[in-house]
Amino acid sequence: MTTLYTGIGELVTNDPSQGDGTALGIVRDGAVVVEGDRIAWVGQREHAPDADSRVDLGYASVIPGFVDSHAHLVFAGERSAEFAARMSGQAYAAGGIATTVAATRAADDSTLDHGLQRLADELLRGGVTTFETKSGYGLTVADEARALRLAGAFTEETTFLGAHVVPQEYRDDRDGYVDLVVGPMMQACAPLARWVDVFCDRGAFDVDETRTILQAGMAAGLVPRLHAGQLEQGAGIQLAVELGAASVDHCTYAADADVAALAAAADTTVATLLPGAEFSTRATWPDARRFLDAGATVALATDCNPGSSFTSSMSFCIAVAVRDMYFTPAQALWSATAGGAKALRRDDVGVLAVGRRADFVVLDAPSYVHLAYRPGVPLVRDVVTGGLPADRPHDVRIRRETP
Repeated sequence: MTTLYTGIGELVTNDPSQGDGTALGIVRDGAVVVEGDRIAWVGQREHAPDADSRVDLGYASVIPGFVDSHAHLVFAGERSAEFAARMSGQAYAAGGIATTVAATRAADDSTLDHGLQRLADELLRGGVTTFETKSGYGLTVADEARALRLAGAFTEETTFLGAHVVPQEYRDDRDGYVDLVVGPMMQACAPLARWVDVFCDRGAFDVDETRTILQAGMAAGLVPRLHAGQLEQGAGIQLAVELGAASVDHCTYAADADVAALAAAADTTVATLLPGAEFSTRATWPDARRFLDAGATVALATDCNPGSSFTSSMSFCIAVAVRDMYFTPAQALWSATAGGAKALRRDDVGVLAVGRRADFVVLDAPSYVHLAYRPGVPLVRDVVTGGLPADRPHDVRIRRETP
């Protein structure tokens, strides 16, 4: 069964061989043919092949589905009082995570599952068709494994973040907690995750602890990614490059040497910038031009979490990235789609090309530029994921065949 989507005034493919030959590969008066969950044809409408059915999009703009490569969706409770305190002048610190840890440990599975369902649906309605999510709010063997088990029903991109912060019960025994993470916790969580992550920053884990944990994760078959440079300069970004991490996220306080290292490792390690975190903590805005001009590969992600970036809107993050991080609109869109796919080492999403997943977003606008030009306006009109329309809240769990 094939479907021809036509009436596309501006089609962003992220395929430079298409259309205008830019990184976005923009096709004017475009069309897409979908067969099953894959794209069967892309090009100008006048050259489109026949299909079993046809959908006219009314000369809308179409972009690839957003790929959110950094989120923290498994938690209970909320931290609006902490946000209000920050807006009144209190500085952000990693220690606030302890509040969410207490609420998450106390929550039953149903509560956590409901919260996941709500946020996964928000992401989808906002045009995110692929997302990653982490554990990290349990910090016990059972609670970390539970978080990953629940998350695995919604996405294949699950990350073990037992090294989010040192929990209160281990505050006088950091070595003991690292031993727990690389031992029993890793053993329980590695089968439930694809990635291993560490928060390597002030108030969390130092570079030696981070190296120990990431190497243990790699030995268990997980691929490293890393939080680093959010609160201060440190050695975390260089460590991420050294270990061949898929991404190093935040990079707010990246030194020139860090940017150079990321540029040299552009095919391996993606610099993921998280505008929601800077917005919600009143932190310094990283200048994306430093990374892009040097030749680094850059992604944008929501960092959706209850403490420092409680947004699920990639459109919002694009607008802020353009306004305050000096992305061009084209660079921001690429980073939120193809860049996110590279941060997840995915070659099936983020680009609209033959053989890729049929994940795309129809905008109620004549151009993708309106994502930044009209901030705060709900421009996502329709979402197609895996070839299927997703035009209303629904069960976004992964559909697995029964053996």
